[in-house]
Amino acid sequence: MSAMLRSLRIRNLALVEELSWELPDGFTAVTGETGAGKSIIIGALKFLLGERADRGVVRSGAPSAGIEAVFVLGDTSEIDSLLEERGVDLCQDGELILKRSIATEGSSRQFINGSACNLSLLKELGTLLVDLHGPHDHQSLFSRHEQTLLLDRYTDALALRKSYLECRMAVNQARREIEELENSSGGLDRITRLQEEVEEISSAKLSNDEEESLNNRYKAASNSRRLIELSAAVVSRLEDEERGAGLAVAEAARLLRDLGRLDDRASEYQESLEKIMEGLDTLISELRDYAEEIEVDAGELQLLEDRVNLIGTLRRKYGPSLPEVIARGVESAAQLERLSSLSELQEAARKKLATAVEQLTLSAAMLGEKRRKGAVQLAATVARELASLGFRQAGFEISLELQSEPGPDGAELAEFLFAPNPGEPVQPLRAIASSGEISRVMLALKTALAEQDRIPLLVFDEIDANVGGEIASKVADKMRQLGLRHQVLCITHLPQVAAAATSQFMVVKSVEKGRTETTLNPVTGAERISEIARMLGGVSESARAHALSLLAEAPMVASKES
Repeated sequence: MSAMLRSLRIRNLALVEELSWELPDGFTAVTGETGAGKSIIIGALKFLLGERADRGVVRSGAPSAGIEAVFVLGDTSEIDSLLEERGVDLCQDGELILKRSIATEGSSRQFINGSACNLSLLKELGTLLVDLHGPHDHQSLFSRHEQTLLLDRYTDALALRKSYLECRMAVNQARREIEELENSSGGLDRITRLQEEVEEISSAKLSNDEEESLNNRYKAASNSRRLIELSAAVVSRLEDEERGAGLAVAEAARLLRDLGRLDDRASEYQESLEKIMEGLDTLISELRDYAEEIEVDAGELQLLEDRVNLIGTLRRKYGPSLPEVIARGVESAAQLERLSSLSELQEAARKKLATAVEQLTLSAAMLGEKRRKGAVQLAATVARELASLGFRQAGFEISLELQSEPGPDGAELAEFLFAPNPGEPVQPLRAIASSGEISRVMLALKTALAEQDRIPLLVFDEIDANVGGEIASKVADKMRQLGLRHQVLCITHLPQVAAAATSQFMVVKSVEKGRTETTLNPVTGAERISEIARMLGGVSESARAHALSLLAEAPMVASKES
């Protein structure tokens, strides 16, 4: 076999103080009295493969329980790839070593090849190593996801399923990319708002130092009438014929000329006054020019007022000062440029999504086509296996229900339909009430899928419950048939199943030094005959003879099947 569980060691778990088990390949049966502790072995495997453990499972008086398993793998590449991804030591010499410690105080610890790990990794490894079925584990068979996966395994469609899932991942990734781009850009509204900001600020043609000059011009223009009146009044006072300054200066000049004729020293005063007269004439001329200029600016008052109002609006919207308004415009323009590139990225992402959806649709169609062909073949194969298990006229079909949109299992979901009795319509498998019926359906499926199932270890915990008579022999045949391709471990109460096993171990509960203890022992030869006789109902000679006949038939079953 390409892989198998080589050894299992259990320490201080429930009634087990110390148990070391070297497992053979092929089909192994575990038997024993009811309550002897057979379930402890299954529990140990479950804990080792990631199931949460209550502290109460630790043997009384012990600080912790320990479980260790060694798997021998022919090809470690898939396991090693998973371990490397999780930062765990790889397999050495084809061996995978799992350890679990369950403490009464503190937290549990688990290890893979000596590296600490979490429970989720143990669970993930468990799906690759062990397929465990117990009285309550048939629920997985009721899951449409599991049914679809079984169909894919049978039709050798796992590669197509993987390709489909990769396409679906690409679609989801493209959708997330578009969403992230939209979130980062703020959407179309933000782009529109930025465009309006940039247009409003840039069209104003602002400059950092224009505000003071503009305010002064506007103040002057808004007071133009008063300025004209005042400048005219000044000119009038200076030129008034009765009491103007010009008249007074002219009279003073005449008097100074008279003074100069009388005294030469007064001539310098006359020169000073003449300069004053010239300055007065200049002042009057400038005031007239000033008044004329004010009249021209008054015509621009509306334009100045509009400009002042515009700058005030921009300051209220984009910044308390004009330089900050200008800076806001520059920043918004830069953001708009970045968002323009985001728009291009969004368009590229939308094209990428369209391509991914197209690939997903194609991949789903290819997977669905293979499923439709395989569903008919698998249903016929399972029906034949069920017939050999006592359902001679049972109906078994596989329907494929198209989903509203492709999901994690594809564009359709499988539904296993079963009618155990002739004349009855097929119903979903989950509607079946009998555990004996569902056990045989499980066994039929496992037999049909034996060649496709890559999981090395199949564990059945009393899967043969509620089965007896001729059907028990058929179940035994199927178990041994599975053992030809897998390592099979079956906890059973059926002597037919135990006799069909290539190896048998017996769980024994005893009292040692006042304490109950469970042990596991191989049974061969006379011990095996006695154990199967016990399972048949006693240790009478007839029971032993029946046990011998069952054991004698087992090799013939193997030779026929090989």
